[in-house]
Amino acid sequence: MGIQELLYIPVKAIQEKLSFVETDPLPWKSFALAVSWTVALFELYLLSRQYKYYSKQAPPAALKEYVPLDKFQKSQAYGKDKAQLSFFKTIYSQIWDTAFLYYGGYAICWSAGGQVIAMMGYGPEYQILQSIAFSMVFAFITSMSGLPISIYSTFVLEEKHGFNKTTPSLFVTDMLKGWALGFALGAPFLSVFLYIFNWAGDHFVPWLIGFILAFQILMVFLYPTVIQPLFNKLTPLPAGELRNRIEALASSLKFPLKHLYEIDGSKRSSHSNAYFFGLPWSKHIVVYDTLIKNAKVDGVEAVLAHELGHWFYYHPTQLMLLAQIHTIGMLACFPAFLHSTPLLLSFDFPSSVAIHPPVIIAFILYQTVLSPVDTFVNFGMHAISRKFEFQADRFACELHSRYKVPGTQGLGKRLGEALISIMVDNLATLWTDPWYSAWHHTHPTLTERLKALERYEADANKSVPKKEL
Repeated sequence: MGIQELLYIPVKAIQEKLSFVETDPLPWKSFALAVSWTVALFELYLLSRQYKYYSKQAPPAALKEYVPLDKFQKSQAYGKDKAQLSFFKTIYSQIWDTAFLYYGGYAICWSAGGQVIAMMGYGPEYQILQSIAFSMVFAFITSMSGLPISIYSTFVLEEKHGFNKTTPSLFVTDMLKGWALGFALGAPFLSVFLYIFNWAGDHFVPWLIGFILAFQILMVFLYPTVIQPLFNKLTPLPAGELRNRIEALASSLKFPLKHLYEIDGSKRSSHSNAYFFGLPWSKHIVVYDTLIKNAKVDGVEAVLAHELGHWFYYHPTQLMLLAQIHTIGMLACFPAFLHSTPLLLSFDFPSSVAIHPPVIIAFILYQTVLSPVDTFVNFGMHAISRKFEFQADRFACELHSRYKVPGTQGLGKRLGEALISIMVDNLATLWTDPWYSAWHHTHPTLTERLKALERYEADANKSVPKKEL
């Protein structure tokens, strides 16, 4: 028995357990609608819980001495406006999605894709070509449905609170670039994705996982060199104290820094951030110009120390592995749905299409009925992400005492001050409902992080044996 057959054994076992999917006429569309409405109503409930906090007249006790009252009032007004938009967006999106499913939107888009390739002289036997056309039609309709919300958010809400720097021409240019990029990357990806199904048959799982992983690695190369420059300008961080401090910190931690960039984030917004990306042996650090402008050198260094904590503890790798496990589980269950005529019939596809389900349609509908699982997976990933944020904060606090990195005394205090400065400048919400935060947030709240930083800093000041990096 070959490796491929061995790998297929658990997939076959799952497929046998789910064999009823291929024959039983289950009400899949009704199930999908019921789940989506349940999630939407729950999110509206969470929004209502959070909305009450925008009536607070003063910041949390832990932040009173750091947050000016006028800034707090502005953050409350900004949060209230964003919450009102979220209410409308949730209801609007849910009504749109319901109408799309109820009236057979996927079937309509598939038919439109067939008409597109027919105009080019191709018939339905060219399934990959029709799948690409279907994806373009579906992506265009989805983009257009969300356009009013995006316009309002950018040019009304963000403009009102002083964050928007995007001009109408830049907005349109970004949208057109996004469509072009989506086609340039999406069409080849989808072609190979579907070809693997045709070539490997029901043994597609290991091959598809390998392809997805290879594509993710390819994107690591393409993003900084091809994609990012289409939207933002990356320039080497100028020589000076900030660059020297960052390079010294990276060197002390043996972080494989290859490039250190400043990005013109102010081109679109006055929000600030910093991040790193790259392969294990070649990393790039990107600092927003807004962060450099609004934070002190000590603060930027502290923020980057936190980011390097994610690298030190392999957080991105762990998250990627968890995502791969989720993908493997999802793909392992898909073969049972791949040949399910009842699934397509439930979503209003004609029997002529449903009898031989197109792979792309079967996969999208499978993801639609799998949405409850994805909802809980996302909830779990948010919890893990918050745990990682605390761990990275602790790492920054321990750089001096545990890891003996020069010049990092009191880094926890500096990080706390930087976080306060960033949150205040960004008019971040300072009062947060715990249920809302647990469901939506990948980061702990500011008050949670400040309390933890105080504890980490106190622990770091105790006698701790030196740990080699």
